[in-house]
Amino acid sequence: MTAILKREFLAYFRTPLGYVFISAMYLFTGYFFFTFNIFGNTTNTSNLFATLFSVVLFLIPVLTMRLLSEERRAKTDQTLLTAPVSRLCIVLCKYFAALCVYAIAISGTLVVAAILQVYSQPDWPVVAGNFLGLLLLGATLIAICLFISSITENQVIAAVGGFGASLLLVLLDALQFVVTNNLLRQMIGHMSFNRRYRGFTIGVISLPDALFFISITACFMLLTVCVLERRRWS
Repeated sequence: MTAILKREFLAYFRTPLGYVFISAMYLFTGYFFFTFNIFGNTTNTSNLFATLFSVVLFLIPVLTMRLLSEERRAKTDQTLLTAPVSRLCIVLCKYFAALCVYAIAISGTLVVAAILQVYSQPDWPVVAGNFLGLLLLGATLIAICLFISSITENQVIAAVGGFGASLLLVLLDALQFVVTNNLLRQMIGHMSFNRRYRGFTIGVISLPDALFFISITACFMLLTVCVLERRRWS
């Protein structure tokens, strides 16, 4: 398992993908930090993290598009599926490799908090809540996009599918105001990623919201394992 995880993690840095993804996250983090905190003359990082919600939604598909679709296109998935490791182990290794790269990318938010510490006193509990929320959001999106990558051998289709899923998550908030049925409106509200994430941006670490992200992650990881199991026996 360690060998597969190391292979998947290093694969990001054998191509420009890992460097581009991390650079893009640092660029957006720095830009919004300058806009909201330096130019706005405040130590409140809530607006920074709230804005990064949309950035993460549309960058994650780029990070995950090659994870399983590339294996399928290159016909190396058969070797991987016949290796003496479980399908769950394969999925976990690919997932945690992407998650590690993502964690490095969002570490820029801790850098800007450290910069604020030099000149003032940031609210570290709020920063910690923000970082946890951003990590949980990314972890869930990686699981969703990993599943999409497992059902196609085309990286472009995997990326477009990930963008489509991200766009759907954004439109859920707008859909809530269009639907007239109260029960359906409440269901959409409970499924809103933005609503679940918003509490973290003000430093409120809610167990139900954390469990929501963890449950969605586990669900899509299980679906990905099922796809690999089906491919193994087909």
